[in-house]
Amino acid sequence: MTTTQRLYLRDSQLRSFRAEVVEVDPAGRIALDATAFYPTGGGQPHDTGRISWGTEEAEVTDVTGRGPLVWHTIADGDPLPEVGTGVECEIDWPRRHRLMRTHTALHILCGVIWNEWGKPVTGGNMEPLSARMDFEFSPLPDGFAGRVTDLVNAEIAAARPVEVSFLPRETAVLDADLIRTKVNLIPEAVGEIRVVDIVGLDKQADGGTHVLSTDEIGRFEVVKTESKGKGNKRLRIRVHDS
Repeated sequence: MTTTQRLYLRDSQLRSFRAEVVEVDPAGRIALDATAFYPTGGGQPHDTGRISWGTEEAEVTDVTGRGPLVWHTIADGDPLPEVGTGVECEIDWPRRHRLMRTHTALHILCGVIWNEWGKPVTGGNMEPLSARMDFEFSPLPDGFAGRVTDLVNAEIAAARPVEVSFLPRETAVLDADLIRTKVNLIPEAVGEIRVVDIVGLDKQADGGTHVLSTDEIGRFEVVKTESKGKGNKRLRIRVHDS
């Protein structure tokens, strides 16, 4: 079975790479034997960028994972490479880095709220430099938004390293931090668990892309809180350049 090697899992700093086209969908999608393009999943949007081969070039507008392959949607009107073609690929790095900053900020948010109030996250979604995240609160404590903003910004300023490791599933399910973040919900077929550790603060099973140190993030702000039903409160956040 042909499988796409997901390069971003081990190197989220990879901005360009070479790959070979292994399948082509006439509707305008190609699958590669390896990719650093992140496919939509886990609340993180897909990457965009460009591919080129010979004298041809095409824009990648969407990326999705379907089974063992990662599919890259080519912009309408752009050429499609044939199966077996070697391609040069480049990620839209400014957009990717904004997503990485946002994603790591959300992990800090989870860690801060768990450490301060013992409340787990119940859902979330992100865009470059903005996001929403839901937590089990009823009601929110007084002064919550300002307190959370200050705590997260303190962790950002601490320049905590962000480390990625891989654990056998049987080891991961024994880790209390990973159980809290519901590693047990990962399909049984996944034998190796990818762990993102903001050292000294938060550790989660996670497949997304992150910065190398928290001080890359910028300034964090809770811009709004909302009630989404009894026992479920939503935080809308923004990440600023400074």
